[in-house]
Amino acid sequence: MSKSGRNKKSFGVWAVVFLALLIGTVVTVSMVSIAETLKILLVSVIILAVLIAAFGFVWARRNQAEKKGWRRFWLACLSLGLVIVIALNVGIGHYQVVINQYLTKVKIDEDKKAKVTAESKAVVEQIEDEGIVLLENKGNVLPLDQNSASEKNVNVFGQASVRMVYGGSGSGSGDESANVSIQQGLENAGFKVNSELTDFYNTHAPEKKKQDNFNLDGGDYTLSEPATSEFSEDLLKKAEEFSDVALIVLSRSGGEGGDLPFETSEYGGSKDRHYLKLSEAEEKMIDLVASRNFKKVVVVINSSNAMELGFLEKEGIDAAILIGGPGATGNNSVGRILAGVVNPSGRLVDTYAYDVTTSPAFFNAGNFRYSNTKHKAVDKFGKESEKYHAFLNYAEGIYVGYRYYETRYVDNKTGQVDEAAYQKAVQYPFGYGLSYSNFKQEMTNYQTSDDTISVEVKVTNTGDKAGKDVVQLYYTPPYYEGGIEKSHVVLGAFDKTEVLEPGASETIKLDIPVEEMASYDDRKEKGYVLEAGVYGIKLMSNAHDVIDTRTYEVKDKSVYNQDNKRATDQTVATNVFDEARGDLTYVSRADWEGTMPKERTADKEASPELIQALENKQPVDNPEDQDIVFADHGLKLKDVAGLDYNDPKWVQLLEQLSIDEMAQLIGFGGYATQAIESIKKPATTDLDGPAGVNALLTGINGVQFMSEVVLASTWNVDLAHKMGEYMANEAIVYGVSGLYAPAMNIHRTPFSGRNFEYYSEDALLSGKMGAAAVQGAFTKGVYSYIKHYALNDQETNRDGVAVWSNEQAIRELYLKPFEISVKEGKSTAVMSSFNRLGTTWAGAHYGLLTTVLRDEWGFKGMVITDWDLFPHMDTDRAIRAGNDLMLTTIGEKPTKLSTETNTGKQAMRKASHNILYTVANSNAFEMNVTPYPFWVLGLGLVNLVLLALLTFGFFKVTHRRSKAKKEVTETQAL
Repeated sequence: MSKSGRNKKSFGVWAVVFLALLIGTVVTVSMVSIAETLKILLVSVIILAVLIAAFGFVWARRNQAEKKGWRRFWLACLSLGLVIVIALNVGIGHYQVVINQYLTKVKIDEDKKAKVTAESKAVVEQIEDEGIVLLENKGNVLPLDQNSASEKNVNVFGQASVRMVYGGSGSGSGDESANVSIQQGLENAGFKVNSELTDFYNTHAPEKKKQDNFNLDGGDYTLSEPATSEFSEDLLKKAEEFSDVALIVLSRSGGEGGDLPFETSEYGGSKDRHYLKLSEAEEKMIDLVASRNFKKVVVVINSSNAMELGFLEKEGIDAAILIGGPGATGNNSVGRILAGVVNPSGRLVDTYAYDVTTSPAFFNAGNFRYSNTKHKAVDKFGKESEKYHAFLNYAEGIYVGYRYYETRYVDNKTGQVDEAAYQKAVQYPFGYGLSYSNFKQEMTNYQTSDDTISVEVKVTNTGDKAGKDVVQLYYTPPYYEGGIEKSHVVLGAFDKTEVLEPGASETIKLDIPVEEMASYDDRKEKGYVLEAGVYGIKLMSNAHDVIDTRTYEVKDKSVYNQDNKRATDQTVATNVFDEARGDLTYVSRADWEGTMPKERTADKEASPELIQALENKQPVDNPEDQDIVFADHGLKLKDVAGLDYNDPKWVQLLEQLSIDEMAQLIGFGGYATQAIESIKKPATTDLDGPAGVNALLTGINGVQFMSEVVLASTWNVDLAHKMGEYMANEAIVYGVSGLYAPAMNIHRTPFSGRNFEYYSEDALLSGKMGAAAVQGAFTKGVYSYIKHYALNDQETNRDGVAVWSNEQAIRELYLKPFEISVKEGKSTAVMSSFNRLGTTWAGAHYGLLTTVLRDEWGFKGMVITDWDLFPHMDTDRAIRAGNDLMLTTIGEKPTKLSTETNTGKQAMRKASHNILYTVANSNAFEMNVTPYPFWVLGLGLVNLVLLALLTFGFFKVTHRRSKAKKEVTETQAL
């Protein structure tokens, strides 16, 4: 056969090989998972690359060339090309999860999207209607009289009026591009806004900080109020002529990755003023407006963090409302509230102190380091940085928020309050809020048993405007000096009326389970204790002002132990966090002066033992664990949907999973759970969602809901349920089965960057809201990851900070919202946190994730890590502790410490069980049909083209012959 014939035959062979590769890609992607397809594709590419290189060099040896140097150069380039193609496929295989999530889009029904979007926006307004808090209304200047021309027109002052904070930044952020501005909200309510003032502020507005999704560092803390010298006299006179009303908008922002600054010199403020104070420029602007000829000056506080608001008491300021972060359409509610179309019924979810630094937690919030632990840290994207191990002392114990302020000024022996001292410290108590109407509350029925305290409260609208009222029931436990720490008042139950017309009444029934009044004794009894004595049951208008009181007497001390566990617990609660107590002096009401922090804690040196504990990542194995059994029972995931967690069929299904399948499922939990072909488990999509569906990586954005602070300020659990339901409706349209929400940490201090996505300083209010939101989403088959479990109450050093706290505070404050969401909300998903409890990472804390969450509370479902970025987050330790899923798109599978040990295999199986249980009891089968991954076919085609070009390149380079040899060949042919 001639050489030309052999060449044609070679090309034919290669064509068949390439065609087979293309057909094989199409077939395999149709029959097996994407991961398996990519593996097959990679193996094929490697084999072809080796063959191409081998044949190329064989051809080169057979066909000598004159310019051997050039031939060597081109052969090297072509070989490098083959290496690049292989490396490209290896990289794509490694990052295939995130690539597939980004490129494989769910087909969105635009009509359904438009419908659920409109519905969600309406729900945002409904929640904002009830979540706005009327703080001041001197002389009943509100609502404004729109029948008066001087009040129908409105001046809006403040740089924040054109630079509003709608929510927060980070995973709880949202698309703000189409949000209703405050000017639009006012106009939609029938007001006319002074456009010259709006133009003035737009001219002075600085560029808004853009969110960097890969480097979250808190909110935009710029204080940009123009100097009063910028206001021309003409502008101010025209404003006075335009309207008798001046609104002043003040904003404070927060965001993931950073806390609010303790000094503001680099943000446009000053070194001696923290971010929650007025800046000098704001102060001067307010004084300027108050001194002009405006009859009504109304301040609008656009913040989810409790500011210092003493300035509202100044003469010249007539009213104030707190609107939080209003989200997409909440500013329509602002307009309706000011117009009197809606009667404000919101109540504060935080204590507003005149000086926020008077809280004992203030002295232990921020950046505290072990000074001798400087080291190089490399995150899981390979980014290197110098770090210190950090710590955080919760030395205040249980005395957070109103638990401190309502207890600090009480005489322990008499129970009397030093009212003058209290009024000097607290401006607005927790639960405070005004109305345009007046309401009368009275206890009409009081019944008690050994288990429950039941109170009926009759609420009557005694005013002249229709509205809603909030009913708050607190209890005062007996306190014995030197004994268990107790808050003077604790919120025990609450509810909200329907709209009551003037003169109308409604009876609200509230129950307090007696066991819920027990305190946790972490020193002596090491469990919950209901101490003997008289408990005050108080109907209150807020955490400070009592309306009516009854008593409940406990004759004998009751310890909840093995013989007498709490009715809601599956196993008895006892100490599991002793390691986290540390050597702190905790605040005690028996000795305020001797135990209260008086200055910020200094950095300290860590002992060698502490450093070793902080750096330990070795999982604990139990050598007695038996190896797991593998068997094919022919079951599919759908066969166990709806079955009890402990049903025998689950054991059979789990025996069908291979080690590789479990490793893939556990190790690739970034915004998804992975498909398992052998049991027909569909892939699911999970996205962020504290304030609406939000995909940091793919850009999916649903409606931006108002901040969780606003939701909690409604004190209306029905609205929380509704928010969960309508967010789930949007999630379904986007093909989402799980939401990383709601966020259940508390407002330990007002400076936390993520207070906007946490409900309150109170555990009960937070838990009830979270439970209702979880239930609402679950009615649509969407599971909610309650987060961040636990004690992730500030952003500074969140990546591994060692939190030291006592077990009483941990259980009564920080775990309580999660406990309620599990027990009442029936949550099937939890997100653990970055921080450590003591020296143990929360995601590897067996006591937190198994002993308390699963054994005590009865949680059934999966636990996912927070973003798996930092070195201390280790898969092998996580799955042994009860953390099932790694939130990473690049993958972090269990290592040989798990895949090749009995204990590890058992942990992998349990983790797989938890993940599958959550997914099986979700909407995954109904709506998460994964679209055909055409990008994989595209990759196969690109491989074919590149390999074909490289083959052709090898052919051309190796078949070049010298001119002399070519002439000889031609002569011979003649």
